[in-house]
Amino acid sequence: MSQRLERIAGEVRAVLGEVLARDEIKDPRVRGVGLITVTHVRVSGDLRHARALFTVHGLDEAALERVRAGLDHASGYFRHAIARRLRTKVSPAVTFEVDHVFEQATRVESLLREIETKPELETKSDPDDDAKKE
Repeated sequence: MSQRLERIAGEVRAVLGEVLARDEIKDPRVRGVGLITVTHVRVSGDLRHARALFTVHGLDEAALERVRAGLDHASGYFRHAIARRLRTKVSPAVTFEVDHVFEQATRVESLLREIETKPELETKSDPDDDAKKE
């Protein structure tokens, strides 16, 4: 991704975060679910589309899907807020996806802890192997 696209993606992420932090979205699927964190934004090369990855800690998959539907429903409001802030020729239409990176990180950590707690299998060294090395 070019520097310009990265900068614009960062700005879009900031605008989305501000709108969500101010609780400007009145959709009941979004309001009152907790802290919605926009983790990453990908912007297309022509700046017409943006995909925002988000997560809400402590929600199950069905609740996350309801939040995603509510955020997608408010995409016009997000696009208008982005247009006010960026002042580019076009502003991206935003679609939302649930980001599972935190769940994946938790799973990897638990697997690593599981490996640490298992006693290591000790291999018996063959005395002939030691003699060959010398």
